[in-house]
Amino acid sequence: MTNNSTHPLLFSPLALRGVTTRNRIVVSPMCQYRSDDGCPNEWHLVHLGRMALGGAGIVFTEETAIEPRGRKTYDCAGIWNERQVEGYRRITDFVRSLGSIPAIQLGHCGRRAGTHGPMRNFAALTDSDAAMGRPPWTGIAPSPLRGAPDMPTPLEMQVDDIKIVVRAFAEAAKRSAAAGFDICEIHGAHGYLIHQFLSPVSNQRTDRYGGDRVGRMRFALEIVEAVRRDWPEDKPLFFRLSAVDGKGGVWDEEDTVALSRELVQRGVDVIDCSSGGISGKSAMPKLANVPGYQVPFAERVRRDAKARTMAVGLLTDPRHCELILREGKADLVALARELMLRGDWPVQAAKELGLSDYLDLFPADYAWRLKRRETGLGFTSSF
Repeated sequence: MTNNSTHPLLFSPLALRGVTTRNRIVVSPMCQYRSDDGCPNEWHLVHLGRMALGGAGIVFTEETAIEPRGRKTYDCAGIWNERQVEGYRRITDFVRSLGSIPAIQLGHCGRRAGTHGPMRNFAALTDSDAAMGRPPWTGIAPSPLRGAPDMPTPLEMQVDDIKIVVRAFAEAAKRSAAAGFDICEIHGAHGYLIHQFLSPVSNQRTDRYGGDRVGRMRFALEIVEAVRRDWPEDKPLFFRLSAVDGKGGVWDEEDTVALSRELVQRGVDVIDCSSGGISGKSAMPKLANVPGYQVPFAERVRRDAKARTMAVGLLTDPRHCELILREGKADLVALARELMLRGDWPVQAAKELGLSDYLDLFPADYAWRLKRRETGLGFTSSF
């Protein structure tokens, strides 16, 4: 592809440590609830392979639990043993062979543990599920506060529990590198365990892991420090955060900028700016669910924390995505459900933005045939 002033930034490479993306389009993590005891299977190979074949620069797997109790459901992804590492290696090799960068998001659900999947609205597991071989388990959290009325009260984490989880994140990062991932993201958003420590709504501790913002950020920063030590130096580290809590929350943009500055100092390369996940009784409003509604968070973090950022949230229009990058509001754009609808969105976006060689985003096997059709050469059925 040509490189000039009119060349779309959306289809320009981005160098991050020892990794260079072929474009700025990211497949955002999408939980599938299809794993077998945390291990990926054919569903994941096809789901993620489809996104890579369609031309995305970075392909994230779903949020992946660092330990069994860190799953929301029995069907969530995990990377706490070697069997899972072997399962992911097949996928990362395939994604890379198609020109995309394989990436993993590591997380821990905290108090949101022990539920059914989305088809049953994440209802809590009960004793009747135990009779079916799926007994409920109790989640852990910074404070013994329920995340929802029908959920059990989580166990308050002691300092030793915190140390175990920090170490588990680092061990999961090492396994992720062994599994062939080139980017690792720490999930600190959406009401999961790290976010539960950050927000005063869910963190009412009085020790060094609670209280003021410095205390509430300590858990997140210790995880980042541990992961960065064990994650290869030449591979980028991302951090997803909720720039603001949900409706009625307390954690806000000022907090996010302060956290982002600390993350950058500790070797985080990209801040993935999302929102929501914890609600309370403050005057914080619910965000309008419109295209690009979270882009201002990415813009502010990029400007005020001097960080590379990723924008996400109902981004479907290629020209809108290009404008976000052109105006310096983010360095990467991430899509999720739009790519479920159109796995070849990057190819179509390249065509819409005027790239004559847009078909080259496909593997050569596809591109050769499609180019022949466009030029009218055609081919016989034997091809």
